[in-house]
Amino acid sequence: MTTEKPAAEQPPATDRRTPEAPLKPGAAESRHTRPRDRRKRLEFAAIVALLAVPLGIALVGPLLPSTGAERTQPFDPAAPWPGTDHLGASVLDRLLDGGWGIVATAAAATALAFLAGFPIGLAAASTRRRWLDEILMRPFDLLLALPSLLLMLLLASIAPPTAWMLVLIVAFVNLPDIARIVRAAALEAAHHPVVDAMWLQGEGPWRIALTHTARSILPTVAADAGVRLVGAFYLVAAASFLGVGAGPESSDWAVMVDVNRGGIFLSPWAVVLPAALLVALSVGLNLLFDRLLSRREPA
Repeated sequence: MTTEKPAAEQPPATDRRTPEAPLKPGAAESRHTRPRDRRKRLEFAAIVALLAVPLGIALVGPLLPSTGAERTQPFDPAAPWPGTDHLGASVLDRLLDGGWGIVATAAAATALAFLAGFPIGLAAASTRRRWLDEILMRPFDLLLALPSLLLMLLLASIAPPTAWMLVLIVAFVNLPDIARIVRAAALEAAHHPVVDAMWLQGEGPWRIALTHTARSILPTVAADAGVRLVGAFYLVAAASFLGVGAGPESSDWAVMVDVNRGGIFLSPWAVVLPAALLVALSVGLNLLFDRLLSRREPA
């Protein structure tokens, strides 16, 4: 009887490919973070480009010397670039002079609206008396039922057409929204257990509101400030477009869009350039506030 010899065990197959070199610590993270850093740099460059042009023209433009071009016929096709407007004036000169008014008016109106609406909303959220909350908020609920443009036109029809009056009107239109948003953001923080502990320690209501509640809602208020500033640009431009505030002979960018639209096929730059500056300013401000708020968020 013969016995079969067991088959010789074959050595396990080995991978003859060259093994990859081990990654250095942090190399995997760098591979993933490089596209993210590149995207952030591109976003930052886009924000700078969008804001630098309109803000630079608005702030520095009135200080630059005029081109000295004499007035010719309206929408003159033979005029140097970018042409003439409905009055025969140089579009370039009017662009350089027309940005300061709309930027200053929108910024002043937004600041004034927050100076008035922030303490009202904070007081309504921090008070423990229901009747005081109702007195502070119910008038704003009535104003919110009216469209902002209709309210602005109504106020402008009974007010003198001055720049400061336009600031007050735009601030008043934004006031109800700001007060309601501040109140909604501060309600949770104002009724936190920490606030109850501060009450038991004898802290005053305004000290609690300023030291705890106001600090808790600053990110929300900052986010809303960016939106309100862009909305103020829209309201000021719409008011100028409708003839409220700036006159038809003004070099305001929104007025230029309105009065020159009839000759858009003869001198398109008189409409395209001011409209593009308004769009770039609004988009750039939105992106800037979004970037600032994203950096404040925890990772």
